[in-house]
Amino acid sequence: MDSYPGAVFSDLPGQLRPFVRDGRITAIPARRAPRLLLLDQVAQAFEPGRRYREAAVNEVLKALYDDHAALRRYLVDEELMSRTPDGTYWRSGGTVT
Repeated sequence: MDSYPGAVFSDLPGQLRPFVRDGRITAIPARRAPRLLLLDQVAQAFEPGRRYREAAVNEVLKALYDDHAALRRYLVDEELMSRTPDGTYWRSGGTVT
């Protein structure tokens, strides 16, 4: 995980710039295609193969968006992250760089 979560937006595609300001998400895109691109960028904050407690996931997501719970749900719903019933999360999708 990057020491500065907002760094995941350092190389942001132009179509996502209206949704991010100063390294934070200002709005979630309503259309699925740009939303998936944005969520893929968020998933980059998590290291593939590493397990995270829910509190650690929340800490990263809070740095990126005010409604961190909604952002976490989007990541799970779009299968970019998976979770166990006990609250362990891991990155299960997205672009690997």
